[in-house]
Amino acid sequence: MNNDDFKTIIRIPRDDSSELILKTGVYWKIPVADIRWYSNGNPTKKGIRVNMDELKQLTTALNTMLGDINESN
Repeated sequence: MNNDDFKTIIRIPRDDSSELILKTGVYWKIPVADIRWYSNGNPTKKGIRVNMDELKQLTTALNTMLGDINESN
């Protein structure tokens, strides 16, 4: 993966040295989303890369999860 070919969508800081970064790009000719923790600017092994069809399913599941959390409050 060449990070120069990936577009950063959002950076979510956790503390002074850690952040979650969501990127989109093409990996082996497949459009993907990469969601990964970074520590001191370097990617960690904690994260996932999914193709866009999988991302649609993941988004649906996360929205369901958020709805469940909002309903319980």
